[in-house]
Amino acid sequence: MTTTSTSEEPRRGWLRSLGEILVAFLVVMLAKAAIAEPFYVPSASMEPTLLIGDALLATKYPYGYSTASLPINVAVPSSERLFGKLPERGDVVVFRWPGDTSQAWVKRVIGLPGDKVQMRGGQLWLNGVPVPAHTDGFGQAEDEAGNETPAARFTETLPGGKIHTFFKLRTHGPLDNTPEVTVPAGDLFVMGDNRDNSADSRVPVVEGGVGLLPADNLIGRVDTVVGSWDIAIRKQPIWNWPSGLRLSRLFTAIH
Repeated sequence: MTTTSTSEEPRRGWLRSLGEILVAFLVVMLAKAAIAEPFYVPSASMEPTLLIGDALLATKYPYGYSTASLPINVAVPSSERLFGKLPERGDVVVFRWPGDTSQAWVKRVIGLPGDKVQMRGGQLWLNGVPVPAHTDGFGQAEDEAGNETPAARFTETLPGGKIHTFFKLRTHGPLDNTPEVTVPAGDLFVMGDNRDNSADSRVPVVEGGVGLLPADNLIGRVDTVVGSWDIAIRKQPIWNWPSGLRLSRLFTAIH
């Protein structure tokens, strides 16, 4: 007959608990790498579609997988995509910024490989044709300090039929006129919906923008806002902070 010392039983229980925690951690990391990963919006570049304080989910499988899909906030070397597929024009995407791949940015896909993209007088042109945009009243653009600025709102219809809104803060913005760019194979042209407050493909990486985005840097497609908190509430006493929750944005679809 064999016996087990009572001192070994607590150790085995501790090891079993540690193993369960590690398994749970691996399952969560695998899900974040393969299915979806949460992100927080810290800037105003995608207003009015995404607001500062939005928590969103980036779905990873629509575009396939690469090292950019890894759920880690460190710089990683780029790799070719497995099961790779290009986004559609109008998709809102999260990607690793080419200037520092430890950073995740979010923008809207405007141009696909082979497209000719240009801004003329504040209007988007694709392949030599102006993209229809119509006035849609006014909104309030919020900055990182919680201050609001009136912004003209427009509705734009991209080739393929996707419709979205964007803000214009100025009649003559610094990025309203750009050279025509032909998007190379393997790259994307992305822009923010806050057209006068977005360092996107209109701005080179060396100047703090995105430049032409390698498709291999894609993390995933933004489909849903799962929560939101208005940062302007930080100016109020802490007991008022719960009122900053934007309940109307819970689980809203992104277009």
